[in-house]
Amino acid sequence: MGGALAVALEVHIAKRLRDFTLDVSFTATGAPLGILGPSGAGKSMLLRSVAGLVRPDRGRIALNGRVLFESDRRVNVSARDRHIGMLFQHYALFPHLTVAQNVAFGLQDLPRPRRELRLAQALDRTHAAALSDRYPRQISGGEQQRAALARALSIEPQALLLDEPLAALDTHLRSQMETLLQETFAAFERPALVVSHNMEEAYRLAAQLLVLMRGRVVAFGPREEIFLRPPTLEVARLTGCKNFSRARPIAETTVEALDWECRLRTTRPLPAPIAHVGLRAHHIDFVEADGAGLNNENVFPCWLVRSSETPFRVTLYLRLHRAPREGEEPHLQAEVFKEKWERFRTCPLPWHVRLSPDSLFAMPE
Repeated sequence: MGGALAVALEVHIAKRLRDFTLDVSFTATGAPLGILGPSGAGKSMLLRSVAGLVRPDRGRIALNGRVLFESDRRVNVSARDRHIGMLFQHYALFPHLTVAQNVAFGLQDLPRPRRELRLAQALDRTHAAALSDRYPRQISGGEQQRAALARALSIEPQALLLDEPLAALDTHLRSQMETLLQETFAAFERPALVVSHNMEEAYRLAAQLLVLMRGRVVAFGPREEIFLRPPTLEVARLTGCKNFSRARPIAETTVEALDWECRLRTTRPLPAPIAHVGLRAHHIDFVEADGAGLNNENVFPCWLVRSSETPFRVTLYLRLHRAPREGEEPHLQAEVFKEKWERFRTCPLPWHVRLSPDSLFAMPE
């Protein structure tokens, strides 16, 4: 088989869980697909169903045209025979086996020369060859995750499933492992599902995103589209947007932001019916009080309510239109790099912000 079918993972399943039903349909091809959602959304159960560790109640799973599960025909291929590699959050290495023995665990049916070749290739691809004689207790978390990735790759899988692969690592090791995963995906060119609850991690690792909420797909598509124009308020929140307002349409591209107490123009026509308008914190622009920016649309005076800092960024909590009264909450959160913050932090209030029509997004009911 050629074309898209040769690298397609098709999933159409339903499984009743304690509080809701996991009911998903999607197709993953040769690029990694990030599966994003809050804790308890059904992400891990979805992976376990695809891997064959859990049996769905109904539906169909096919990989490269080969049916792995089909409830109507009572097909349920065992996990061992699905040719799918899985990477768990907590590594799941056998503690009594060396790294080499762990990696070769799924290769027992191969002749020894092929087994040794596969082992060497998997260790080399994950930069884990120097760990081969050590036991899991003798290596770091990042090294254990590399060994676990080598084990998943050693069987030459037709698809990869990664369940929170970076969650158990500290910041430095997470960055190293993320780079290794990006290298792995570039060479793999087969379906890979990457579960995460971290929106920035999912964005960096996967070109396509699937967002799960209580077992349902609420967004699916290119990552840029989902982040720039989230389809619902809950998806916007999950992808890190901090600024929302209830909204009322005025014209095709004009909306009244009720909570921000202003009218705004949007570049795109408004959906119907519209419920909210949103704007990401890093898309808020500060314009000079004596500059041409004040003549632009969507420009408003603002006052600083409070601020918070990280090593490289500052979050500014802003009140529009007038100085805040005691107890009033800010309208907006803006994020700026510290270099920019230093340029205007001592300027007298009010400052002025522009809520760009290109960056505003409207969400339906």
